[in-house]
Amino acid sequence: MQNFDLVIKGGTVVTAADTYSADIAICDGRIAMIGENLSASQTIDASGKLVLPGGIEAHCHVEQASAANIMSADDFYSGSVSAAFGGNTCFVPFAAQHRGQNLLEITRTAMDSAAQKAVIDYAFHLIISDPTEELMQSHLPELIEQGCTSFKVYMTYPLLKIADRQILDILSLARERGGTTMVHAENDDVVAWLADRLIERGHEAPKFHAVSHHPLAEAEAARRAIDLARLADSRLLIVHVSTEEAAASVRRARNAGAAIFAETCPQYLFLTADDLDRDGYEGAKFCCSPPPRDKAAQAAMWQGLQNGTFQVFSSDHAPYRFDETGKFKTSPTPTFKQIANGVPGIETRMPLLFSEGVGKGRISLNEFVALTSTNAAKIYGLYPKKGSIVVGGDADLAIWDPQWTRTISHEMLHDNMDYTPYEGRQVTGWPTTVISRGRVVVSDGQLHVERGSGEYVQRAPLPVPPDNDDALLAPQRNFGASLL
Repeated sequence: MQNFDLVIKGGTVVTAADTYSADIAICDGRIAMIGENLSASQTIDASGKLVLPGGIEAHCHVEQASAANIMSADDFYSGSVSAAFGGNTCFVPFAAQHRGQNLLEITRTAMDSAAQKAVIDYAFHLIISDPTEELMQSHLPELIEQGCTSFKVYMTYPLLKIADRQILDILSLARERGGTTMVHAENDDVVAWLADRLIERGHEAPKFHAVSHHPLAEAEAARRAIDLARLADSRLLIVHVSTEEAAASVRRARNAGAAIFAETCPQYLFLTADDLDRDGYEGAKFCCSPPPRDKAAQAAMWQGLQNGTFQVFSSDHAPYRFDETGKFKTSPTPTFKQIANGVPGIETRMPLLFSEGVGKGRISLNEFVALTSTNAAKIYGLYPKKGSIVVGGDADLAIWDPQWTRTISHEMLHDNMDYTPYEGRQVTGWPTTVISRGRVVVSDGQLHVERGSGEYVQRAPLPVPPDNDDALLAPQRNFGASLL
């Protein structure tokens, strides 16, 4: 008889492709066998529950300073703990470069801090705001070799945005080195033009944040980013899509075979611009970019999750407290332009989608797994180590009680925030046990691992063109479109 460390018995196993009843045996942190009547000295009874791959939170801002030097409320400890209680076994925060900073040093600092604090496994995206010649020729290739194979660029925010030509340079390097470029797509000039005119007319309240970030600013930038990626013949993922028009551009590009991927987030399914119009400064709690839109946009985002426009569902967890350390750091009475920009959601991401997606029949269980784990693992180079339930893969599992009904409140969550934008929302379905590399991280409402017990996941570069030829000589090859 084979000696296993742990067996999960009697559950319904769900992957992105299959649903079946089986026991799962774990040995040395990996899945050793999937079968029937397996036994070990330690067992977990999953009867009546679902056994899913652990979630992969692929877009979150943890222990990160904004361009305005406002530090996010969560560090790698509180952020990873909150992620774990929400069913995640791996997360991918950012090593964020601001103008004049050395990306190698920034990334090294982030890795050192995460190694001391994270309780689940982690990788890093890079944020590139200053693509100097040294960064492009030396630092970025070196970081890709170290496993940081995805990097985010901005088309907005004056202190972060880079020019289209610089984006093309990064897309081209990504193609040559097996990386994936992510983009925040909003037209900065449109946003600034609208914001200035609103302020000039005395419209300073939080609700005008949504007015200044017009849907057309996102739609135009998304189209432009897609065209840049097509020109460079390079993979591109558009983050936090919030409008039907931007989603339609993604869908057209994918239908044409381009290697374009996209994500949307809970705030675009469950919040609207009306939330920014609450009394006093309450609306500041819901200020993020792009902002929540309207009911029609919510319906379009659900449709995008259903028809394959979106491959990834992420939280874009950007936690700024409702006090002078966060939303009001720049001023006790800020204009909408001064309010720290972001909403929390790392712990509620998966339960919200499970309840309103699977529970309401909008998406299947298998689609839920794909959107919250498997697709991110494939796009960002974590698969098959992460993102599925396969023999030899990491034993990263979340056991869900599909009938557990809870009412979300700030007090029940484990982040370092002082509010949740989903206060009072009732959800059905929540993870009861979370296992990372065979370690029981969460069970019975308790954390069972030490800070710093998570491990860095070094991602291999994705496949590159066999001849590594210049995209200009072989345009429209749409390399990487069949990644999923």
